[in-house]
Amino acid sequence: MGFYNGFPEYIPVAEKKRRAAAAAAKLQKKNANVWPVVITGRSVATTWWGKAWCTNLESYADYSNRIDRGRSYVRHGSVLDLQIANNKVAALVQGSSSKPYKVEVTVGSLSDSVWQQIIKGCAGKINSLQELAGGKFPAGLSELFTTKGTGLFPSPQDISFTCSCPDYAVMCKHVAAVLYGIGARFDHDSALFFQLRNVKMDELISASLAAQSQEMIGKSGRRGRRVVDDGDLGSTFGIDLDQGAEVDTSTTKATVKKAPKSRSSVANKATTKASAPKEAPATGSEVAKPRRGRPPKNKAVAEVDQVAVDAVPKKSRRRL
Repeated sequence: MGFYNGFPEYIPVAEKKRRAAAAAAKLQKKNANVWPVVITGRSVATTWWGKAWCTNLESYADYSNRIDRGRSYVRHGSVLDLQIANNKVAALVQGSSSKPYKVEVTVGSLSDSVWQQIIKGCAGKINSLQELAGGKFPAGLSELFTTKGTGLFPSPQDISFTCSCPDYAVMCKHVAAVLYGIGARFDHDSALFFQLRNVKMDELISASLAAQSQEMIGKSGRRGRRVVDDGDLGSTFGIDLDQGAEVDTSTTKATVKKAPKSRSSVANKATTKASAPKEAPATGSEVAKPRRGRPPKNKAVAEVDQVAVDAVPKKSRRRL
């Protein structure tokens, strides 16, 4: 790189991107697994996990004044390769030298106590792995994940790094570019974040679904408010309901209160009885023959007729 009046030669952004792309393509010819960080929009990260990672880094005073140095580097494509394995990051960053610098970043594992608290906080609030990976969960979980000291994201004390460049700064621009590149990498695969913190996404999902299952089982065991016990229903309407038990018909007698008979029903019964033919008493082989002429009037019929006459007013009897 040339220097003019003590300042480095100005290189346009387009030229920086072209040189970075050429260097990445050269590395990929030697190793197909090389994975450069490519920023296509104005933001370094676009997904919830990527944005949350970058925001967490910028929220610490130890990083806020130095991490900005790497933002332009990662946007120009200077991070030629970035690999995440477990809680370590290995990267190659193109700088002023012809050869890229080697950067290594180590992120401490999440403590078991914090992880268990997070699992409890997620119980019943995540429905699937896709929701967790896409950052589609309640706002309460967002606060739980990003809380300093008790959340998922690391503090500066949890991050250590080295760079092969000659810069003796606590955080050089190459390391800062890699830290931003990590957030951009989460846009492609958010599961890498959990690898970096040495925890498993499946544990959050399993705990959440287990809590939902227990809640559903508890609800199914409860009786709805609209369901009324048979005893309550019987006492409400003053009736006895069959509870499904077998009834001994030999010992159980139905007690039905008979309604009083009306005069008309008595008359009808008497008329029916009178109209039925009587059998003549038989003497030996002979059968008594009916008498000739008009048959004698039945006593029951006479009583009915007298009742009917009594029911007619006296004034109307003359007409009859």
